[in-house]
Amino acid sequence: MPKPDSLQGSLDLLVLKILSRRPRLHGYAIMSAIQTTSEEVLRVEEGSLYPALHRMEEVGWIRAEWITKDNGRRARLYELTAAGKKQLASEESRWLAVTAAVNRVLRTV
Repeated sequence: MPKPDSLQGSLDLLVLKILSRRPRLHGYAIMSAIQTTSEEVLRVEEGSLYPALHRMEEVGWIRAEWITKDNGRRARLYELTAAGKKQLASEESRWLAVTAAVNRVLRTV
């Protein structure tokens, strides 16, 4: 059984996809969405997610905004940019090509 937190280069794709479906999420909500949507198979750790979010913000794929919630706590909300939507399409295309290739190998070997 693969390690559930071993995403093998797919973290950007997963985060971008989650944000395309549900904009303005904070980091914990992104982690939870990945875990819930994958039916508990995939798990993202904070030590992987937050550096990835920072990197994606730096390259312009996502933007972040600090808000103050009703309980007085601050939260950083993330949303996809136009460049992020283009990157998502590219990442999805690459992922589909890779998984198709792996499936071909699994069927023939």
